[in-house]
Amino acid sequence: QVQLVESGGGLVQAGGSLRLSCAASGRTFSSYAMGWFRQAPGKEREFVSAISRSGISTSYADSVKGRFTASRDNAKNTVYLQMNSLKPEDTAVYYCAADRIPFRIGIVTRRDEYDYWGQGNQVTVSS
Repeated sequence: QVQLVESGGGLVQAGGSLRLSCAASGRTFSSYAMGWFRQAPGKEREFVSAISRSGISTSYADSVKGRFTASRDNAKNTVYLQMNSLKPEDTAVYYCAADRIPFRIGIVTRRDEYDYWGQGNQVTVSS
């Protein structure tokens, strides 16, 4: 069983920054790519970012490219999402997720490629 525990969300003014953390246990963390998704009220859960097992490769949704940065520390079994220049439209519950396939080559952005999810962390950006 895998547990993903998120932290770091909160309320911030537009233009501000937040860093989300996601600590993993129960699986060899470095064997799996990780993803970040978000879900705003009344909307589908959408892809935000993904990071490869080593952390060398990343992918971002167009809406966050240039503002968000994913990273990971495999020694701490933790993945991070640094969010800068936040906008009100970034308001959502943010989820980290673990790739369902170990040692995958590359990274994926589809929700159904991730099988374990964190509890979600609210991020609210005020205008």
